[in-house]
Amino acid sequence: MRVRLALVVLLFCGLLAISEAVDRSKFRTCENTGFCKRNRKLPDRGLSYQVQPATVQISGSSLTADIINVHNNHTFVLEMISHENGILRLKVDEKAPLRPRYKVQDVIMEDLKKVGFTKTSSTGHTATGHFGGSSVDDYHFRLHFAPFRLEVYVNNVLTTSTNGRNLFNMEHLRDKAILPPITQDNMPDVPAEDVPHTPEEAIDQAEHEIAPAPHIPESIPDQPPVSASELNKEDLTDAWEEYFGSHHDSKPNGPSSVSMDIAFPGAKHLYGLPEHTTGLSLRNTRGAGIPEGDMPYRLYNLDVFEYELDNTMALYGGVPIIMALDAEGRTSGVLWLNAAETFVDISEGTQSGKDSHWFSESGIVDVFFMMGPAPRQVFKQYAELTGTLAMPQMFAIAYHQCKWNYKDQADVAGVDGNFDQYDIPYDVIWLDIEHTDGKRYFTWDSTHFPSPTEMQDSIKAKGRKMVVIIDPHIKTDSGYHIHSEAKEKGLYIKNKDGQDYDGWCWPGSSSYLDFTNPDVRKWWGDKLSLSSYKGSTDILYVWNDMNEPSVFNGPEVSMYKDAVHHGGWEHRDVHNMYGYYMHMATSQGLVSRHPSHNDRSFVLSRAFFAGTQRHGAIWTGDNAAQWSHLAAAQPMLLSLGVGGIAFAGADVGGFFGNPEPELLTRWYQAGAYYPFFRAHAHLDSRRREPWVAGEPHTSIVRDAIRGRYALLPFWYTLFYENTQTGLPIMRPLWLEFPTDTNALHLDDEFLVGTALLVKPVSAANQMNTKVYLPGTGSKWTNLFSSSSNGADEIWYDYLSHTKHAGGQTLDVSTPLEKIPVFQRGGSIIPKKERVRRSSSQMTNDPYTIQIALNAKGAAEGSLYIDDGHSFDYKKGQYHLRNFTFSDNKFKSVSVGSNTCRECGAQAAVERVVVIGAASRPNKVTLTAKGATSTLDFDYNAATSVIVVRKPSVAIDQDFEIQFN
Repeated sequence: MRVRLALVVLLFCGLLAISEAVDRSKFRTCENTGFCKRNRKLPDRGLSYQVQPATVQISGSSLTADIINVHNNHTFVLEMISHENGILRLKVDEKAPLRPRYKVQDVIMEDLKKVGFTKTSSTGHTATGHFGGSSVDDYHFRLHFAPFRLEVYVNNVLTTSTNGRNLFNMEHLRDKAILPPITQDNMPDVPAEDVPHTPEEAIDQAEHEIAPAPHIPESIPDQPPVSASELNKEDLTDAWEEYFGSHHDSKPNGPSSVSMDIAFPGAKHLYGLPEHTTGLSLRNTRGAGIPEGDMPYRLYNLDVFEYELDNTMALYGGVPIIMALDAEGRTSGVLWLNAAETFVDISEGTQSGKDSHWFSESGIVDVFFMMGPAPRQVFKQYAELTGTLAMPQMFAIAYHQCKWNYKDQADVAGVDGNFDQYDIPYDVIWLDIEHTDGKRYFTWDSTHFPSPTEMQDSIKAKGRKMVVIIDPHIKTDSGYHIHSEAKEKGLYIKNKDGQDYDGWCWPGSSSYLDFTNPDVRKWWGDKLSLSSYKGSTDILYVWNDMNEPSVFNGPEVSMYKDAVHHGGWEHRDVHNMYGYYMHMATSQGLVSRHPSHNDRSFVLSRAFFAGTQRHGAIWTGDNAAQWSHLAAAQPMLLSLGVGGIAFAGADVGGFFGNPEPELLTRWYQAGAYYPFFRAHAHLDSRRREPWVAGEPHTSIVRDAIRGRYALLPFWYTLFYENTQTGLPIMRPLWLEFPTDTNALHLDDEFLVGTALLVKPVSAANQMNTKVYLPGTGSKWTNLFSSSSNGADEIWYDYLSHTKHAGGQTLDVSTPLEKIPVFQRGGSIIPKKERVRRSSSQMTNDPYTIQIALNAKGAAEGSLYIDDGHSFDYKKGQYHLRNFTFSDNKFKSVSVGSNTCRECGAQAAVERVVVIGAASRPNKVTLTAKGATSTLDFDYNAATSVIVVRKPSVAIDQDFEIQFN
C-alpha cells in the first residue's frame, strides 16, 4: 500500500508540473467562507456595541471597560494599553467566555515597555487621554461610548479611527442549538465528482485535491438550545459546520469570528498585507468601480501552485499589518494580531482617506496602533513590537545556487568546480528533497550521497556552505527513527478524533509535528545537533519548505481546521503561525547544535507571520520563468519589507519553466539587489547555472554577481542598521520621499538603503527604460532621514557617474549589459572590489569608499564590521564607523565599539572615489595618528570624479582626508 501511495503522490506531482496556472476552484473565496460572508455583508449600521461608562477604569498604562452587544446583551471587556514611543494597544475579549479564546503568543517582544496614560478624563460619553510617553509628538485618544468608537490623534490630527462604520462584531462562544441531524437526505450538495473513493480517482480529478469522502455524523448530541430571538438576530450561516468541495469542517466550537473597521482619515495610500501579488499600494476591494465579485485581501498561509499575479488570493505567508500615508507625509500603522484566517477589505473613506475592514475566524480583537508620525518612526515602532532581523552571517547575504535537485555528489562537485572555472563567486549550494532517503528528512540517499561529510568538507575548504531542505511532514514509517520517536512521545498534531493527523505530502502518508508545542520545538532542535543528524557538519544550514502547512489531500492543499494542537487549540486558531513556529524551532536548533551556542543560524522559510524576521529569511515561493513574474517580484518584496520581513528574495530565473537567456540575465541583474539572492529551478526545468546560456549572457551574469560581492560591506551595514531601526533594506521610494506624489505609488523601482536606486528591466527587448528620480523632500524626511536634500536632490549613474537632478523621469539606455542603478547625492558607500571565490575569502581585502556629493558638497554614510558569523558582536566585538564629507574634508570616525579580533579590521582603504567634485583639488592630504602625508590622485573633469589612490590607512583607524 505504501508503494502504491508513493506512486500516487508521484503522479500528483507530475500533474502539478504540467499545469499552467492556479486552479481557483481549489481555493476558497469570501463567498464560500462562512465567517467572511457573514461579516462582509454587515451593513454600515447604528448602535450595536456600547461602552458601559460606569465600568471605565484608568490606572497607570491601562484603561479597561465593559462593552455590551445591545442586541443580545453579551458582555465583552475592552483594554487599552499605552506603550512607549507612540504605540497604543486595543484588546477586546469576552468577559466570561464559555471557553477561552485563543490569544497569539510568542510574537510581541517581551521587553515591550509600557508607559502611563496622562491627562486622562472620563465623562458619561467619552474617555480621553494621552499615551506613548513622547516629548516630541503628542499622541492622544478619544474613546466614544455609544456607539463604541476609538479615535487616535497625533499632534491634534485625527490619524486612525476604529468602528466609525459600526462594523465591530464579535461572535460570542455558545453551545450548539438543537438542529436537525445531518443525514444523507439533507446533507449539503456535494458534487459526486468531488467525492473521490480512491487515491487514483482523486489524482484523476484534480491537481490539488486528494481527499476521502466527507464524514457524515449520524446525529448531533443534544445541547442546551440558544434562544430563537438570538438566532433570529444573527446570521449563523455555516457557523456550526462547513463544506468546501468534499471537505468537511466540523466546527465543534461554533461561530467565533471577530471583525472591525479601521479608518485612516486623510490617507492617500495604504501599504502592507503581505503576501499578495497586487501592487505595493493596496487597491480597493469594495466601493465605486469595484467589480461585485472582487475579493478582499486574504491572509491564510497556503501552498498555491503557480500563483496568479495581481490577485488578492492568499499565498504562503501573511503579516496582518497596514501602513497609511497621507498627503503631508504623515504615516501610521496598525497590526491586527490574529493567527486565524483573516480577510481585509480596502475602500475609500466615507469622507476622506482610506478605510479597512478586518475579519478573522477566531481569536480576540488585538490591535496595535503605531502612530509615527514619520515613516521611519512607524518602522521603528513595529520593530519594537515584533523585533528586527536576526543579524545574518555574511555568507547568507551573498549568492546562493539551488536546483531541485542536484542529483548526486559528483553533480555537486561539478557545479562547485564550474563556478571556479568561470570565475564567478558564490557562497552556498543547496540540496532539495531528493538528497534524502525516500523523503525521510535528516537522512541521506546512500546511493547518490554516500559521503555527505566529505562533500561538505570539500566546499568548506573554499569558504562555502551547504543548505538542505527539511519539511514539517514526517513519513509514516515505523522503521524511520524520526517518526517512531515522534509517535512514541506524542509530538504530532491530532485530528478531531484524537488520533495522529495523517495527510499526504512528498513522502506519501505523513504525520505533522506540532510546532506550537515548546517541547516539540526543543525536540526538533535537538535533532539538528551534529551528533543526532548523521552526515551533517557545522557548515550545513536548513531550508523549511511546505510549512504552511502543505497537505496534498487536505482542504485547499492544507490541514483541516478542526485538527487539534497543543493546549487543545484548533488548527483554525493557529494556522498562520504554524510555519512561524517551525522556523523558530529550526533556527534555535542550529544555534544550539554548537556547544558554545556561538554560530548564527541560517534558515529559509516559505511560510511566515509577524515576527518571522527574528528567525531567518523568506522567499516569495514558486514563481514562474516569465517576465511578468520578474516584474511582480519588486512589489512583493517591498510589501514584505513593510511587514518587517527585510531578509527576502525571489527565485532568480523563476522556479517553474525555462527562462530564455535574456530573461535569465535580466533576473540576475535584478536579483543582485534583492536582500536574499538565490537562483532556483524546478525538477523539470532545464539546467540554468550562470554559465549555461553562454556568451554574452555568462559575462553579464558574472558581472551582476561580482557587483553584489563588491557591495557586501554596504549590504552588511544595512542589515546591521535594520537591527537598530527596523528599517527595510530594500525600500519603497515613499519611505524616503513621503511627499513626492510621483513616488508614492511606484513599485517597479526601489531603494537599497538610502544610497542606491534600482530599476530592474522587466520586459523583453527593452533597450530604453524610464526611471523616475525622486526630488521632493518633506519635513518628515528632513527630520528623520540624514540624507535628504529636498528639492535639490541629485542622483549619479552608478557606473558612469553622470549627474542628474531629482524630480524628473529619465529615459535611460538599457542594453542587455545594463539596468538603471543610481547613487544618491549625499551618500557614501563602502565596497570591496577584489574578486574572490566566496565572501569569507574577502575578510582582509582592502576597501574602496565611494562618495557621491549632494548640492551642498556634502555626504555621509557608515560601515559596520564584525566577524561575520558569531554572536560576539553582542559582546562589543565589532567596529562601527561614521563617514562624513563636508567642507572638502572626508572623515572616518569610530562611533561604536572598536574592538574585534577576527573582523579584518586592519584591512586598508585602497581607494577613495569622490563623485560630483566641482573642480580639481590642488592637493590631497591624509591625517591619521597625528601625522599628515600627501596622497596621489586623479581628477576626471568630464565626469567630475576624484580618485584618491592608496591612502593605505587601516579601516579601523580614525582619519581625515583633506581636498585642498
